Amino acid sequence: MITGPQCRAGRALVEITRAKLASRSGINESVIEKFERMIEEPASDAVSALEQALEELGAVFIAENGGGIGVRLKFTDSEARRIARMEGEGGIVANDRVP
Repeated sequence: MITGPQCRAGRALVEITRAKLASRSGINESVIEKFERMIEEPASDAVSALEQALEELGAVFIAENGGGIGVRLKFTDSEARRIARMEGEGGIVANDRVP
C-alpha cells in the first residue's frame, strides 16, 4: 500500500491534477489532499483505488527494500526495446556497481 508522499510523487510523475485523479479513482479530491499532506489516512480501499489509478497512468510504486520506498515511471515498450538493444551491443561484460 502506498503512502501519501508516494501518491503525491506518483501524481507529479504522471502529470495529473488531484481533480483528475479524483475523477479516475472515484476518491474525493479533499481526501486525496489530506492523504498526500499526511493529515488523514483514508480507508485502505481508497488508497488501493488511488494506487491502481496511478499505476494505470504509468507510475510504478517501489516497496520498502532496504533503500526506502519510492515511485518511478514505467518504461514504454519503445524504451524497453532501446535499452535491450543498448545492453546487447557488445563489449566487455563488467560489474556496474559503483564502489
